[in-house]
Amino acid sequence: MKVAKFGGSSVASASQIQKVLNIANSDDDRKIIVVSAPGKRHPEDIKTTDLLLRLYEKSVAGLDYQNKKDEIINRYADIVHDLKMDTAILDEFSTILEERIEKYRAHFPRLKDALLSCGEDFNARLIAQYNNSQGVPTTYISPLDAGIIVTDTPQFAQILEESYGNIYKLRDIKGKIIVPGFFGYSKKGNIVTFPRGGSDITGAILARGVRAKLYENYSDVSGIYRVNPNLIKDAEIMDEVTYREMRELSYAGFSVFHDEALQPVQKERIPVVIKNTNRPQDPGTYIRYDREIRPDHLISGLSCDKGFTVINISKYLMNRQVGFTRKILTVLEDNDISFDHMPSGIDGISIIMRTHQIEGKENKVLNEIRKQCDVDELSIESDLAILMVVGLGMSQMIGTANKITEALAKANINLKMINQGASEISMMFGISVKDADNAVRATYEGCCCSANKIKSSVE
Repeated sequence: MKVAKFGGSSVASASQIQKVLNIANSDDDRKIIVVSAPGKRHPEDIKTTDLLLRLYEKSVAGLDYQNKKDEIINRYADIVHDLKMDTAILDEFSTILEERIEKYRAHFPRLKDALLSCGEDFNARLIAQYNNSQGVPTTYISPLDAGIIVTDTPQFAQILEESYGNIYKLRDIKGKIIVPGFFGYSKKGNIVTFPRGGSDITGAILARGVRAKLYENYSDVSGIYRVNPNLIKDAEIMDEVTYREMRELSYAGFSVFHDEALQPVQKERIPVVIKNTNRPQDPGTYIRYDREIRPDHLISGLSCDKGFTVINISKYLMNRQVGFTRKILTVLEDNDISFDHMPSGIDGISIIMRTHQIEGKENKVLNEIRKQCDVDELSIESDLAILMVVGLGMSQMIGTANKITEALAKANINLKMINQGASEISMMFGISVKDADNAVRATYEGCCCSANKIKSSVE
């Protein structure tokens, strides 16, 4: 059995939905289909989720929202008309929106989840009805009926372990199954949405629940590039990558596949393949538990993300002071701040975090660290980007760090810090935000292209 998820661009219009169903119906093993809300049909278009967000904002402000509701209904009406479907389904959508506004108008976080989830939910209902009309037995299954039970935390749903036993029962349903992505239901019966990339998460949960042999994730790209293709012309697409490598790359900006969606499938070692709805014949990129290390691809990929802040702390004989790091971490915990990296030396330590974690709390945190730790020097810097170089074979290659630093030095890029993960499959470099794009280009050209250039010159 396969689970296939289709992203917003794949289900943005009637013609795209027909492509999706051609793919879905072409393989009997492709039983469960997860769909997103309609995305952009062209660059100037508006995503359905954004239209629903505007409807929510009008509702909570107590303003007339009918025009916004009409925009949403018209978005689906375009699809319904182009597919020559019965327009009665549009009246159902309008009624559902009104009912949810009325039910949750006094509970803003609940209203937001209830409205935003309609993008995926309406699309799933529509696609299931259309596929049935084409003679393919298809069942729309809501996340509630599918057994996707989540924590009761608006916009931050987490799957409950007990859900997987319920989800397994989907195997008994005949024909195709269409499930809306992005949300689940709490035990109290509330609609709760997942964080960004929520449809990826839904697909992964269902794949694990039914013990699928493969989770297919369709979008508008033919796989995962080794580097941002907007920065590197003719960037290569990886044929395969491990869960661990993908997690590291996603952390530093890879957005093709949500890193939280790896957790359910990783647990059962279910492979994931990233495919292109518009070019389904392309092989795509497989994400697996393990892979063979190729000598010409010791570095799998690299990415760079911005928006980091670093706190630098110096204390003479810090390494001999018991509990020093614990005091620092207690200050962060007391201020509800999580950190990402903590490179250290014998007399110094750096705490790296996302800027939004500490924004507005900088002075308070620094003062508390001074008070609790009696430091010699203390500074904070927010103009930081993180360059992440990832590869399963890096630990087997002599001089990896030297090649990277040499490439960055040639590009006149100053390194603020270097840190290697305990797994030895990644290296992190702290640089100024202004150098981020040049750092990616320099590293890719200096470290990732060399093997291919040598191979080409030999041939």
